[in-house]
Order: sequence, then structure tokens, then C-alpha cells
Amino acid sequence: MTEQGCMVWLKDFGEVKVFRTQLKDQQRHYIVWLPNSDEHAVFSRANFQQLHDHHWRIEQYHRMIKQVCHIERFQVRGKQMIMNHIFSSLCAYIHLQQMQMNDLLDNIYRWQRGLYRQVVRAFVTDFSKNKQSLNPVFAKSLNA
Repeated sequence: MTEQGCMVWLKDFGEVKVFRTQLKDQQRHYIVWLPNSDEHAVFSRANFQQLHDHHWRIEQYHRMIKQVCHIERFQVRGKQMIMNHIFSSLCAYIHLQQMQMNDLLDNIYRWQRGLYRQVVRAFVTDFSKNKQSLNPVFAKSLNA
């Protein structure tokens, strides 16, 4: 396979161009289909890289909106409440992106992990003070 991709004919589909990339220690293959098959010849590695970069930004958006903004985690039932949750998640995403663009956050996932650290630390500290309640207490059995 060349650096500029390889033309391949897929049975029952048509002509596509295949590109190979290296991600760490594994190879990945991407198929590019263009409606006009004449365009495949001029579709270069640079075009593929630009398309792949757009694809990767979309994947990052989906990951962040699901894992950080929790767009899929709602415990409401009504249509309006669901729409409010989705709207709030999108607003949170936009706000986090603005913070990142203004260099207030360097890594959103690190920031998210640190959100609850103080709360968890306080809970563990308070809970461990009264850990005597965790020790088993044996009571004599009663014969009835």
C-alpha cells in the first residue's frame, strides 16, 4: 500500500480508496468513498489527514459530552425535563470548552477527577473517626 492510499474495488459496492495509519503498535485501515469515482485519484494523504482530523474532533466531542457532561445520565421522565437536561449538558460542554480556550483548564478529565476529591477526603476522614462502630459486637445468645 502506498503513502497516497490504495484503490480497491468492493464487490456489490464499487471503488473506494484505502489508507493505512499506525497507532502506537497497531495498524488501522480507513476506507474513503467519494460519490464521483474520478475524485479518488486526486484524493491525497493530506486530504485524508484533514478528514481524519475532523473525524477525531467529533469523537472527542462525543466522549466529553458523555463522560464529563453526562448527557446520557438523567433520572427524569418528562419530555420537557429531558430536554432541559440535554440543554444543560450542552451548556456545560460549551462552558468547559471556553474555559479550556482561555487556558483556565489544561486537561478536563484531570479537572473532573479532582472535583470530588475534597468531598471524598472529608467523608473518609469523618467516617474513620467512628470506625469502632464497624467492629463486630457479640451478644450472648438467649435460650428461650
